Amino acid sequence: MFRSVLVANRGEIALRVFRTARRMGLECIAVYSEADRGSRHVREADAACCIGPAAPRESYLNIGAIIAAARASGVAAVHPGYGFLAENADFAQAVLDAGLVWVGPSPEAIRAMGDKANAKHLAHAAGVPVLESFDPRGPIEYPVMIKAVAGGGGRGMRLVRTATELPSLLASAKSEALASFGDDRVILERAVEAPRHVEVQLLADSQGNIVHLGERDCSVQRRHQKLIEETPSPAVDANLRMRLGEAAIKVARSVQYTGAGTVECLVDARGDFWFMEMNTRLQVEHPVTEMVTGLDLVEWQLRVAAGEPLAFRQEDLRFFGHAIEARLCAEDPARGFLPQAGTIALWQAPGGVRVEHALESGAAIPPHYDSMIAKIVAHGDTRDEAREKLALALGNCVALGVPNNAAYLAAVLRDEVFANGGATTGLLAERFADWRAPLPGERVLDIARSLYAKECALSAGFGEWACWSNSHRSTGSGVPEVPHVRDGRTLHFLMDGVSWAWRDASMDPPERAAAGAADGRLVAPMNGKVAQVGAKAGDVVAAGAALVVLEAMKMEHTLAAPVALRVRAVHVSKGAQVSPGQLLVEFEPAGPG
Repeated sequence: MFRSVLVANRGEIALRVFRTARRMGLECIAVYSEADRGSRHVREADAACCIGPAAPRESYLNIGAIIAAARASGVAAVHPGYGFLAENADFAQAVLDAGLVWVGPSPEAIRAMGDKANAKHLAHAAGVPVLESFDPRGPIEYPVMIKAVAGGGGRGMRLVRTATELPSLLASAKSEALASFGDDRVILERAVEAPRHVEVQLLADSQGNIVHLGERDCSVQRRHQKLIEETPSPAVDANLRMRLGEAAIKVARSVQYTGAGTVECLVDARGDFWFMEMNTRLQVEHPVTEMVTGLDLVEWQLRVAAGEPLAFRQEDLRFFGHAIEARLCAEDPARGFLPQAGTIALWQAPGGVRVEHALESGAAIPPHYDSMIAKIVAHGDTRDEAREKLALALGNCVALGVPNNAAYLAAVLRDEVFANGGATTGLLAERFADWRAPLPGERVLDIARSLYAKECALSAGFGEWACWSNSHRSTGSGVPEVPHVRDGRTLHFLMDGVSWAWRDASMDPPERAAAGAADGRLVAPMNGKVAQVGAKAGDVVAAGAALVVLEAMKMEHTLAAPVALRVRAVHVSKGAQVSPGQLLVEFEPAGPG
């Protein structure tokens, strides 16, 4: 076994790899961008190297900088985590060329499966079912799904139902694919209506041994981004599990796969399934598999990379209970789930569950990276036990200062269809399209006023204010405690499973008209980079037309015309960085005709 490992990633996955590596006696080396200089994964590493500015392409996607950091630190091996360069064959080859151990499959396997069209060809040749593909220039049977050839994670994916939609959605998918993967190639394939998204976890060693560790159901998705994952799938019986596992192993053998990997499939109501893609890396949702198998997937990644054989066969594996994971994201449910940057004013992880995170009170959430800030994972003897334990943990998760989706996730877990095991990839669109966080009632408002008054008195040196406790005991004023923190004139607190913010507006200037159609201004709703500008001064555009497309936290967000309008001025250009409230476009009503 090598003695040290550099993790070419950040945040919670870096800490996750460190935890296992340290248990195995390995030295842990971190890399970081300027935006992450004070982050936990940097402080908790044995050594850390700065690899560039905040922008991912200049830091976490900079192969030369990471290889230089590995050489400078004298590290023996490189673990890519997930995201960034984890499925980049050129990076894997660069690590090997530098004389280092690559913790992952061969560059050839990554390259073969990284091209979605080629991966489908290999799966089909191995006898695994695949979906029909279409040439965008030829006849197409709708609905179809557009998929980026060079990547996954929901980026560069669009569902097209009619020929009229194809040109704009194709352009949008190609743009997002180029921004995310540096490659705008896409494929079109037959869309399966209301499918399950089921994936099979694999482990393979360099001696030719491959086992599957059961399936994970990842059907609960929004914008093709997974939010809740579980194992076992409520839709998979022993026979289907065997068929899925055999198919996944066939795909892995076709490229002489080694290490941890995942074969993803679509499954319909009849139990028919089709290969989608293979992820040649560790998955975000790997903890649920670990919790039902008792295996440490990172440990086996490291052992396989060191040349060790698997210590078990397929018939040796056992599965215990049920595990469910929810992805806590910095996003605002009240504003279309726009990703949010900012500062976590108060963080308190819930008890009784597994929480993977790199958070702490005062931690910065930069706008440059993914919006996921933590993973909360519950295990139970039964699915219902795990589901309710996770919903309760989300209600007790204290992540104040930045809007998040904890209350939304808890509502999904308690939804009747999900509770009964009936979730498909359409669940959120069908049942949560109009979901809104609860409005504050009088009780919430009363407590907010009291907490704010007490906090102001405390900061001025008057009176006493007890610290938060899990018992929610009451103070001398009769106000129940809740987790809370004051940031200037804003009080953040958690109550009844919902994060609230109370702001003292007494010193605000007179409020001007809200930006939007009323005053002819389009402003940025978040930090981001301008990916596209869809109009220029003098253009007349229809309601709903894209004016500006922002790229934030690895996703594209279209800012559309609120009404039919004539553009008066455009104040940004492609590539510009913008901040919340920044003026992007000025316009006026288009008028008749």
